[in-house]
Amino acid sequence: MEKFETLTGVAAPLPLVNVDTDMIIPKQFLKTIKRSGLGVNLFDEMRYDREGNENPDFVLNQPAYRDADILISGENFGCGSSREHAPWAIKDFGIRCVIAPSFADIFFNNCFKNGILPIALPQEQVDLLMKEAEKGQNARMTVDLENQTITTPDGTQVTFDVDPFRKRCLMEGLDDIGLTLEKGAAIDTFESGAQATRPWM
Repeated sequence: MEKFETLTGVAAPLPLVNVDTDMIIPKQFLKTIKRSGLGVNLFDEMRYDREGNENPDFVLNQPAYRDADILISGENFGCGSSREHAPWAIKDFGIRCVIAPSFADIFFNNCFKNGILPIALPQEQVDLLMKEAEKGQNARMTVDLENQTITTPDGTQVTFDVDPFRKRCLMEGLDDIGLTLEKGAAIDTFESGAQATRPWM
């Protein structure tokens, strides 16, 4: 998994509440088990019309936000069905950090497992960042995971909380497989002992 240490990039404003996983990646795109290729269909029903043409009013279709690295949205982000394709699509688009007042639990956990940092902040702080994000290409923010700060274009800093274990996993690029491989020597020792004492297994 790609490490997350410091992220500086454009923040896109999506001032909607209850953004569910079907809005993030509609059900017709769930046939793949690959983590790549889903970014083009992120927010598909809002980004495109029925003929597949881009909706110029949707934030991620606007020139200033096409390469957004950060997404700022409303409360209960990621609610709905527990599809892991939702964080896959967000990551594949290029977004590494989502900021909102609250998240659905399963989506929140899936973000960490896929190299995305979800940050929950009080509504007034999200409102401040949302206003900054509306500045378009000037809406470049820096998310510093080690120091747990978000710095706005004018230098204002907002601090955030993150679970220490999840923080370490992101900073070291450790997903569930990576965490298991850290115990490789202990696993090998156990397997060798098991084979010696229980050769019939």
